[in-house]
Formats: sequence, structure tokens, C-alpha cells
Amino acid sequence: MELSELMHIWVIVCPLVFLGGVIDAVAGGGGLITLPAYLLAGLPPHLASGTNKCGNAFGTFLSTGRFLKRGDVHLPSALAGGAGALIGAWAGANLNMIVPEQALYYLMLAVVPVMAVFLLLKRDFGTENHSDQFTRGQLIAMGLGIGVAIGGYDGFFGPGAGTFLMLAFTGLCRFDLLTASGNTKVANSASNLASLITFGLAGKVMWAVGIPAALCGIAGNYVGSGLALKGGAKVIRPMFFVVLTLLVARLVYGLVG
Repeated sequence: MELSELMHIWVIVCPLVFLGGVIDAVAGGGGLITLPAYLLAGLPPHLASGTNKCGNAFGTFLSTGRFLKRGDVHLPSALAGGAGALIGAWAGANLNMIVPEQALYYLMLAVVPVMAVFLLLKRDFGTENHSDQFTRGQLIAMGLGIGVAIGGYDGFFGPGAGTFLMLAFTGLCRFDLLTASGNTKVANSASNLASLITFGLAGKVMWAVGIPAALCGIAGNYVGSGLALKGGAKVIRPMFFVVLTLLVARLVYGLVG
């Protein structure tokens, strides 16, 4: 590919990956912005999916490190979620390359509005940590199940996976939103790594685009994780609704486009 063509792609992709990194670090769902950016730049769908993982993975690693450094992570369940996400994302990424996405669009269109209504009605969702009602073993088991299920979704489809991880860690494990966000970063890092390796080995990553995008993703995640760590639930909760709205728009577009 000629330099002029690459520059055209960079101009479209890099600013949107930065913005996606900010959103992803706060509430997950940055892929709702970054994946369409690659498609808008003209990459074929499977190549866009693989390159998107390259652009997002390294920023997620940085966010994970910041949360771990602050201690805003329940490490046993987060590691279990990461292990599950490795398995699920590997399976999902392989399915992505052989299975059409249409059925998943319909399923998600049914689920997302229910999630939005739940968040609107339950205003205290994630404001306090009630995970002490579970044993360590129960939290690890739930973390593993969450990682496998949503890691599989992330590898197969991707957009909104971070948001679903956060909602699962908050709703099932009863963590507050900040701890759930830290756990999400660990699991998401694992799923991104597994997906990136799978797509990379299959030749579905355009590295000349993915590496510059990754630098922008790192910058965006640095800004976003700082906002999340400082603001906690006050910053994270409103961003959920932005992400869910984007997800509905993305799903509708995928069906009618």
C-alpha cells in the first residue's frame, strides 16, 4: 500500500481510536467507535476486526496497569475472568472468521434496551461494594464464567464487550463500579491479547495501520483511566448510557446497512 493511501487511513482512524480509548477506559465500549472507523477507512470487515484489536489492545494494557497500581481490582476474580476471557476470545475470534454476525445482531438488540432500563431504574447500581456476601471461591467461579462468556462475545463481535464485563462484575459479583472497572480491564486485556494473536496468525491484521492506531489508543486510555480513577461511579455511570446508545445505533446500522 502506498504512503498516500496509508495517510488517508491514519487521518480517519487515529483520532477516532483516541476517542474510543477514552470511552473504553471509563465505561468500556470503545470498539463502538473504533471498529466503524476502520470500516469507514475502507478496510474489509475481517481485516478491520483484526486491526481493531491491535489498535485497542495496548491501550487496554495501560489502563489495566493503572488500575492494578491503585489497587482498584479484586485480583482473584479478575485473574479468573482474564483466564476465562483468553479461552472465550480465542474461540470467538475463530468463529468470527467463519460465521455471519446477523443472528447476534438480533440477540443484542433484544438485550441492550433491557440493560438500559435496568440502569435507569436502579440508580444505586454500583455505588457500593457488596461482594462480601460471596465467598472467595464463588467470586472466582463467577469471574471465570463472566470471562468465558463475554470473552467469547469480544472475540466474535467485540463492540460493547467492556461495558458488558463491567455490568456483569457489578450485577453478579456485586462490586462497586470502580472495582468492576478494574476487573474489566484485566479480563479485557486477556481477551484482546487472545483475539489479536488469533487474527494476527490468520493474517487479518494490517500492522501499518494497527501500530499507529495503538499509539493513539494508549493515549486515549491514559486520559480515560485517569478520569475513571478520579471520578469513580459519578463519571462511569453516565458514560454507560452513552455507550449503550452507541451500541443500539451500531446494531441497527448493521442490520439495515
